[in-house]
Amino acid sequence: MCGIIGYVGSGRASQIITDGLKRLEYRGYDSVGIAVRTGPGRLEVRKDKGMVEEISTALRFTSIDGNLGLGHTRWATHGAVCKENAHPHADCSGNIILAHNGVIENYSKLRDDLASKGHKFASQTDSEVIAHLIEENAKTQPLVKAFIRSIKQLEGSYAIVAMGASDTEERLFMARRNSPLVIGAGKGEMLCASDIPAMLKYTRTFIPLQEGDIAVLSRHGYKIYADDGSEATRKQITVDWDVEMAQKGGYPHFMLKEITDQKHFINESLASDVSGAWKLIDAHERVDIIAAGTSYHAGIMLSYLLQNSGKVAQAFIASDYPFIAKPDKKTLLLAISQSGETADVLQALRFGRGCKKIAITNVVGSTITTLADCVVFLNAGPEVGVAATKTFTAQLAVIYKMFYGKDKLKELSGLIETMLAHDGEIKAIAQKIAGKENAFFIARGRNVPIAYEGSLKFKEVTYIHSEAYPGGELKHGTLSLITEGVPVVALAPKDETLPKLFGNIREAKARGAFILSITDDDEVKKESDISISLPPGMDPILYPFALIVPLQLLAYHTSVLRGINPDRPRNLAKSVTVE
Repeated sequence: MCGIIGYVGSGRASQIITDGLKRLEYRGYDSVGIAVRTGPGRLEVRKDKGMVEEISTALRFTSIDGNLGLGHTRWATHGAVCKENAHPHADCSGNIILAHNGVIENYSKLRDDLASKGHKFASQTDSEVIAHLIEENAKTQPLVKAFIRSIKQLEGSYAIVAMGASDTEERLFMARRNSPLVIGAGKGEMLCASDIPAMLKYTRTFIPLQEGDIAVLSRHGYKIYADDGSEATRKQITVDWDVEMAQKGGYPHFMLKEITDQKHFINESLASDVSGAWKLIDAHERVDIIAAGTSYHAGIMLSYLLQNSGKVAQAFIASDYPFIAKPDKKTLLLAISQSGETADVLQALRFGRGCKKIAITNVVGSTITTLADCVVFLNAGPEVGVAATKTFTAQLAVIYKMFYGKDKLKELSGLIETMLAHDGEIKAIAQKIAGKENAFFIARGRNVPIAYEGSLKFKEVTYIHSEAYPGGELKHGTLSLITEGVPVVALAPKDETLPKLFGNIREAKARGAFILSITDDDEVKKESDISISLPPGMDPILYPFALIVPLQLLAYHTSVLRGINPDRPRNLAKSVTVE
């Protein structure tokens, strides 16, 4: 999600930054910009919407002289895709310049306060607020202290790199919370970036910042300050990656990187504004949810939550919606599409003439945003792997936020990290089932959409036939397919569904099934051939988030063991733009 690079040293900053921006293109973006300090009190900023090669050539990025600078590739979250909203952003005087990844949750309050003090804004972004905040604080204290004080006033997620035209030294200021930022240490020069690939040409020595860290870079070195303001030491790492491996953050595939990245990006998804969507939902008794594929599974979850809250709600497969539904002006249409370009979903939205419409999507400026009265953005960043992983979890996060609020979900990042720690044992399980021809996933209640998604992910990247069912449906035909050694993946958390699901597990076990359970119940573990443990004592409403991570990992590792590239499964496309 977006890309940042900064440089200070004796080299030509514009050339180094432009080169770094090209190496960050894999992250996805819609606009690009660069800022270079050309001398004391002077900054040169060039930016526009478009691709790095196109914009850097047209605006002659590398012609700018100077040894201190920063650059950014933007993936829009606040404001349209346009030159004004492209980074870097400046304060009123043009003295403070910065680039920012993430979402500032309290930007509206900060913006109003700064506007009352006379600050003028040139963009619609939340990021520009930070530059003006630093400017305001710098009126009464040195730039370093002003930067630190400004960071303390921010709520949300951020990776920030800033510099001052009138700074007494050539320095870069950095801050990180819930969004990656790494220092690169060279000889007589320092770099920083969102990802290591941007800096590999110039150094192999890196210092990843930790949560809440603030850092100051000069050509002679760096200082890091912890969240409490004390000077801190962080571990240096040396890497020896090729460029492709570096783009994947050292992971062998984008799918694994994106599964792992969920522990970071979930916080940005939880920062999404859902208030407008909830007002529309609250004003309607009937909600028709339209989606396809992975998004449909998120839609089923949403329908369950809406039904429990007293609404008339149903999730529809988008391609069939026009044939079976009769929406009227009292119907609220809620469409879910990762890309915002899914043809079936767009057609279904257009079918609902006269209805109020909500869109949940990951892409600012996509077609779905032009059809909706209200849009909720996932803030998950680009997803390179064809099989959706982090965008599904992001969909769950924004849906859950509508019903439970952010405070109830603040432990999600840690929960995901806990489940990711099972990676080694899941890889061993994958070895046991990689040679199978069929697999079944069962669950009950709110866990059923997760079983559907786990089964889809499994068949999508492993090419093993897989189906998912509410557990009670096994005896209505599917038990005829359960024979010796057939894998049955049981989502069996200790909630109100467990007594019934336990009976379904026994039914499958009695017919020779290989039972893989994901559970926090000791009796289920005894009945299973192998189990993945859920954290004890967790909040039951969070079970779906804990269950999906091992299912994603199981699909990934099984795919790799079968010699398949999980990033590019056959016959599939990332965005389905035909009906």
